[in-house]
Amino acid sequence: MNDISTTPALHDRVAGLAQQTLAPRVIDIDRDGLYPEAFLRELGALGGFSAALAAEDGGSGLASQIGVIDTVGRVCGSTAFLVWCQTTCIWYLRHAPNAAVRERHLGPLLRGERLGGTGLSNAMKHLAGIEDIRLRARRDGSGYRIDGSLPWVSNIGSGHVFAAAAAVDDGGYVMFLLQCDQAGVSLHACPEFAGLEGTRTLNVRLHDVAIDADAVIAAPAEFAGYIRRIKPGFVLGQLGIGFGIVDACLRILRESAVSHGHVNTFLDQQEAPLAAELAAARAQAAALADAADQGTVRPLDVLKLRAAAAELALRAANAAVLHAGAKGYLIRHPAQRRLREAVFVAIVTPALKQLRKEIHALEHAA
Repeated sequence: MNDISTTPALHDRVAGLAQQTLAPRVIDIDRDGLYPEAFLRELGALGGFSAALAAEDGGSGLASQIGVIDTVGRVCGSTAFLVWCQTTCIWYLRHAPNAAVRERHLGPLLRGERLGGTGLSNAMKHLAGIEDIRLRARRDGSGYRIDGSLPWVSNIGSGHVFAAAAAVDDGGYVMFLLQCDQAGVSLHACPEFAGLEGTRTLNVRLHDVAIDADAVIAAPAEFAGYIRRIKPGFVLGQLGIGFGIVDACLRILRESAVSHGHVNTFLDQQEAPLAAELAAARAQAAALADAADQGTVRPLDVLKLRAAAAELALRAANAAVLHAGAKGYLIRHPAQRRLREAVFVAIVTPALKQLRKEIHALEHAA
């Protein structure tokens, strides 16, 4: 089984970098909009994004990448989400049917020389029957012209790239990689969020944006099979965010027990059972990630674990606030930040309600 424990050197480097670079700035990232660009680039330079590659390509696999995100999340959930954005963009390119887009962009993204996001929230919800597709594509020679808007895409900005999908005017869908600075792309600030302000989450508007053949990730004829291939990794990668948050909440429970263990023992959620759930979820995630690398994972298992991780994060974060007591109600207390981060895990696509919808559909399929 592939796990972060099998790459201790990488784990130690990531943990050290996070403590040195992120820990002093977590409030600035969460509340004041500080984008941790230097950390992301350093993480790429030390190999923190290449774990998503298969072993034969110089990586250590999806399970190890989940472990990297987990390690970052123990310090900062916002930055763990950004690492997921970057590595999910890499995951898309790793499996892209079009070699040209992979060869052009994969290396710089792996090394952190280029930063990238995943603009598939709308497409994933559309394919689940939740909302209309927001981007439209019309054929233009060997490429496409794209119009529409995406309300929020994270880890983007000048010099960045992001993946997106559009409905094609003559049928089907196309997935492609956009450069934020190309003609017809405009980025706009979103309303203020309750947290995670430093995730560089922006509204994207596209007007007659040219996508040449070399920027196509999956053509309409390839799209359905491609989405089936990448979705498990898309979903499983988010587990690292939740796991890191839960781990941090357990630390708050332990710290609170030093002075208030005699009364905290009467609360419903306690450290030992939560820690056991976290350990079991991490082990299951590693097994599912190995299967996802091979393309053999069962989607239902992936969705169920992702939903369970969101629920665990919510319970652990609520417990952290309650165990901390009045201090946990201070806006600068870590429990408050962890509570907002846990809520984000439950609402980011696929949100808990979408997960339950898809689980229900699979369990009741004929």
